[in-house]
Amino acid sequence: MSQNKPGDIEVKAFATHQMIMQPNPFRRALRRVADDDRDDPVARAEKALAGLSGEFKNWMTIEADRLSAAWDAICSDGFTEATRGELFRAAHDIKGDAATFGFPSAGAAANSLCRIIEHAPDLARVPQDLIMHHIDAVQAIVRQRTKLDTVAMASELSRSLRGIADEFLTKANRDRPEHLEAILAPSIVPAE
Repeated sequence: MSQNKPGDIEVKAFATHQMIMQPNPFRRALRRVADDDRDDPVARAEKALAGLSGEFKNWMTIEADRLSAAWDAICSDGFTEATRGELFRAAHDIKGDAATFGFPSAGAAANSLCRIIEHAPDLARVPQDLIMHHIDAVQAIVRQRTKLDTVAMASELSRSLRGIADEFLTKANRDRPEHLEAILAPSIVPAE
């Protein structure tokens, strides 16, 4: 029987079958470390995140300003595909980043705005105050987050906006049952 080199395919023959043994390419990629040299990638990631945490409020302020700018563009140019898309992307980015950056209530308000943009049959018929209240809520939550008593108020504000938005969307989509199921589904945005 010939000697196989490491990395060669090995075939073992039996009376009723053959078994092909693949070489394990990960053996060369694996690096053994001494017990005293343990690297903890999770700890490194947490340390890096803690180093960046001072920038979170600034990043959220930039995102909140982007949301306001998108609304300003709609106020001057009306609802076009581009202005609607920018408003949705700005709200969606806040929805996705808010919990990570320590602003979960802003994420809930942005989620409610995203739902309005997605499910309103005609955005031009959405009361402007409803959209503006969502944008103002995001702005207030981001700017006033440093005060301890604002956390409960921000959470209540986000819940109230969601309730009003759901009520509006339910009425606006009463003839569109496929949207009602999505409208009435619970939020997946983390709560505070």
